[in-house]
Amino acid sequence: MTHLGEGIKKLGFGLMRLPKDGDAIDIERTKRMVDRFLAEGFTYFDTAWAYPGSEDAIREALVERCPREKFQLATKNAAWLECKTREDAVAQFETSLRRTGAGYIDFYLLHNLGEGRTHFFDDFDMWRFVQEKKKEGLIRHVGFSFHSTPEELEEILKAHPEMEFVQLQINYGDWENPAIQSRACYDMARKYGKPVIVMEPVKGGMLATPPESVAEILRRADAGASMASWAIRFAADLDGVLTVLSGMSDLAQMEDNLSFMKGFTGLSDAERRTLEEARKELACIPLIPCTTCNYCAKVCPVEVGISGTFTAMNALTLYGDLTAAKHQESWLVGGHGRKRAAECIRCGRCEQVCPQHIAIRDELVRAAPASRKAPPSLQAFGSFGGVWEPPISKRELPVSTWNIPFPERREGDVGMGLRRCRCVSSPRAEGARRASGWGRSIREGSPWAGWRPV
Repeated sequence: MTHLGEGIKKLGFGLMRLPKDGDAIDIERTKRMVDRFLAEGFTYFDTAWAYPGSEDAIREALVERCPREKFQLATKNAAWLECKTREDAVAQFETSLRRTGAGYIDFYLLHNLGEGRTHFFDDFDMWRFVQEKKKEGLIRHVGFSFHSTPEELEEILKAHPEMEFVQLQINYGDWENPAIQSRACYDMARKYGKPVIVMEPVKGGMLATPPESVAEILRRADAGASMASWAIRFAADLDGVLTVLSGMSDLAQMEDNLSFMKGFTGLSDAERRTLEEARKELACIPLIPCTTCNYCAKVCPVEVGISGTFTAMNALTLYGDLTAAKHQESWLVGGHGRKRAAECIRCGRCEQVCPQHIAIRDELVRAAPASRKAPPSLQAFGSFGGVWEPPISKRELPVSTWNIPFPERREGDVGMGLRRCRCVSSPRAEGARRASGWGRSIREGSPWAGWRPV
């Protein structure tokens, strides 16, 4: 008896992050990557209407160069993006067929369901539309990608049992993450018998270069294995996974992934224990969970460089190098023609489409320059420092006296522009401190001497 995805290997080529030549996708490099992928027997390619240039690129690199029956192509419909009418939503499918030149789509997904986005597919009757296209032979299999709660996932699965598969964000970092709920969503999909396609197994590259404390755990277990290999194999080891999408950006990443996935048969118990240890360590480090999908950029009315800002903030958290973080922010934001964090108008559109459920507006406030009332040393960090810890000599003082300038008044603040601070001694804070290398005192003689970011 056959099943959905039979014969498809556990590594899929995610086409969101293809190699670039300037601002355009490098077709020749993409061709070489496609050829290596196919040569090792891998056949699943994943793109989307919303991935700039991706559908055209895969037409040139794959569809026009390979017999159609030798590969599977997936693409997606984002009815919540730039669609005012049903006709707009339907047109995305027609555009995808034209761009890819594929003739039909093997796996067609309703893209990024959850929260305020699902109703667009209801309003435009896209559920019926994709079934019609399936009957016409223009779609082979229909499913959806999802970023929300397991409860909402169950509602959709109950309402639409005709959906054949679910695409979920699954990686060891998000497995128990209360914002993403990878494990709970995976369990819900399996409860309803749906095979799972895994997206973001490396969390936008974050798990390919994890914090040093996490990397050390993985190196101790296997010094020869790449960081990315641990992340991808974690997802591929799960029951019911059809394939694991890896957004490879160059041939070196492709070769690394092929090296450990072409003969993959599962993880050992020892490897699973190692990944659990790494997961717990990662949970101690307060990073912004941005995967640079840039859906926020598509809807921001003032073109704030959100993902670039967050990349710089995470770099500061991990390495404590303010100068490097500022250079990174300058290039990723200003260097790409985007506005800086302080220019956010707090409209909230970005948060409506963010798959990671990031409180983007609050994080941008934190990234903006600190209040003029802050001491110079704190201003130097902007608001990157977040929560600050007093020296030991002050820890016996009442919490209400631990006040520092902060750019935004919040509930519980004492005085305008002051945010209550507390000593943090949790594993999370300790992990952040170890990973960042912070702990340097504010300049000697300052009333802030001894305080440090946690």
